[in-house]
Amino acid sequence: MDRTGGCGGSDGRSRQGVCRDGCRVIGAAPTPAPTGTDVLQGAETLKDTVSQHNGTVGDIVQQLDAIGFTVAETRFSVWSVLVVMMVVVGVLIAARIGTWMAKKSFARFHRLDPSQRLLGEKLVSIAVWAMAILIGIDVLGIDLTALTVFSGAFGLAIGFGLQKTFGNLIAGIILLMDRSIKPGDVIAIADQAGNETFGQIRKIGIRAVSVTTRDEREYLIPNENLMINQVENWSYSSRQVRMQVPVGVGYHCDLRKAEALMLEAAAASKRVLKKPEPSVWLKEYGESSVNFIIHCWIVDPEEGVGNVRSEVLMKLWDLFQENDIEIPFPQRDINLRDNAQFQQLVAAIAQRMDQPKDG
Repeated sequence: MDRTGGCGGSDGRSRQGVCRDGCRVIGAAPTPAPTGTDVLQGAETLKDTVSQHNGTVGDIVQQLDAIGFTVAETRFSVWSVLVVMMVVVGVLIAARIGTWMAKKSFARFHRLDPSQRLLGEKLVSIAVWAMAILIGIDVLGIDLTALTVFSGAFGLAIGFGLQKTFGNLIAGIILLMDRSIKPGDVIAIADQAGNETFGQIRKIGIRAVSVTTRDEREYLIPNENLMINQVENWSYSSRQVRMQVPVGVGYHCDLRKAEALMLEAAAASKRVLKKPEPSVWLKEYGESSVNFIIHCWIVDPEEGVGNVRSEVLMKLWDLFQENDIEIPFPQRDINLRDNAQFQQLVAAIAQRMDQPKDG
């Protein structure tokens, strides 16, 4: 092979192209690429791999890759979109499986209370999703610098849109860390209209807390509201809740006997605890009755409070009827003075009533 017709040039440098003898020159020019920079390097790698192993499938992939558009020197093709969809689906499935496995693992730690287990599940879930997103970006080979054209306005819109979401997420984590509320607690809070909402916490989610009332109404309360508003937690330090049942009896009744009957009615309820024992306090001398308050304790407020109060009052009604204890209704005693003007008024009224009506 001579110096001029062979693979090497006279100056000792390699020439581009293929020589007459079929040998490839080291500095050969690459195949021209589509106009624009592909944003998904992973899609290009997968396309080359498929083309090498299967010519038919490779031709289809080449056709899909040829269909696309370019934005700010960044090329998007149908093939790259399909690859993104496949990777996103795979990442979602893997993240859900990882979250499910973490939940099952924490369920085995019986030494942790429900709030600690839930906190661990949330933290692991956040870590799994963050790792899945990073792995997805790495698999796709996304060139993040190519997406800077969208970063300004798009990032600002996402920041404003997810402000409350991230605020509720952080608030939920703080609530679980300080264990101020946990699933199973019975809480009473005030809504925006000032009405009291009462129920049991069923779930603490990323955005809101689910509270179910006795009539099976479910309220979704944002986590931030539980952080900034006053919350009445009936189960924070103890599940025992003291109930108050107001009762009034007549002034002429035997108050000692009425008090004993009130204690008997409270003790007759199955949900009222024996220890601490029920108690009865004399509250006040009202306008029409002597008012008492029955204090009794229950340990399952999530099962309802009004039904226990109703049971005690129904039993007390039967006991009062059996023992001639009167439950008075509001009434007033009017004392009339005997004077001439009042007598004249009464006579005038009587005379008018005695006159026959005309027509």
